[in-house]
Amino acid sequence: MELADWHNVAQPPEQVLALNEAVDRLAASEPEKAQLVTLRFFGGMTLEEAADALGVSLRTAERWWLFARSWLYAELQDEP
Repeated sequence: MELADWHNVAQPPEQVLALNEAVDRLAASEPEKAQLVTLRFFGGMTLEEAADALGVSLRTAERWWLFARSWLYAELQDEP
């Protein structure tokens, strides 16, 4: 399942916790991107809504989302 689809389906608590922990690790080096993930996944915002909330262009938000999804995917693959 794509990271972007997680907020549309009930997830087991351990998967939500793993994602939250990974977002915290992302925030240490890329706080804006982590905030975007938080708004999208935990806040249920669209990419357009999140871009507006962050005060960035949609194109910037798209680039950040692509980076964050790739980073989180790799990070979560390393989880046991």
